[in-house]
Amino acid sequence: MFLAQSRMEMLLTLRHGEQILLTVLIPVALLVALTLMTVIPMPDPRVGSATARVFALAILSSAFTGQAIALGFDRRYGVLKRLAAALPRWLLVAGRVTAALAVVAIQVLILGGTALLLGWRPPVSGIAWAVLLIVLGTLTFGALGVLLGGALRAEIVLALANIVWFALLLIGGVALGVDALPSGVAQVVQLLPSAALAEGLHSAVVDGTGPGIGPIAVLLVWGLGAAALATRTTKLD
Repeated sequence: MFLAQSRMEMLLTLRHGEQILLTVLIPVALLVALTLMTVIPMPDPRVGSATARVFALAILSSAFTGQAIALGFDRRYGVLKRLAAALPRWLLVAGRVTAALAVVAIQVLILGGTALLLGWRPPVSGIAWAVLLIVLGTLTFGALGVLLGGALRAEIVLALANIVWFALLLIGGVALGVDALPSGVAQVVQLLPSAALAEGLHSAVVDGTGPGIGPIAVLLVWGLGAAALATRTTKLD
């Protein structure tokens, strides 16, 4: 039953046209643009730095924005309430988490393959760190997505999730790294989960080293805080 629920959640995501645009097409286009165009400042090797940031964007897109919007509309149309009447809550949560991790794995394979074609050569020593950060980032942004999608009306979730996505992309340490921001702004941005994930992935997939305690701690604080709030505020309808 667990595998069936996870498979259904994953297929619903992959069959949705807007979700494909948000989770695959935009990140692939941004990866190519950031690698080939020098408009946005980025450390060398450029393709590696772009890959780290686009990995972070892909996780933000699917685990946060996609999850929040899907949950908001599932509540609006009564899907979540009907599922909760037939299935235990732990199964619903586990199915969504597993589906989110599976979608992110597919995103990383597509984006990683594209980056390899563009000349990316990932250091072997950083692969384990990258996997750890991808899983931690998915769980953190997934908790934030549930917090947003589980408490507000679907129309508000749709607007707010997209606004947050654009804001984090532009000034949240994804498109522009923390080092490229003014010092006062950078001190705030580096405390955001988007910047922590992008900087941590840069250490893993470019330098082949661990991210240090800072990015891990930021992701844990945001993830645990969002999960605690979501358990109190999430509604079935």
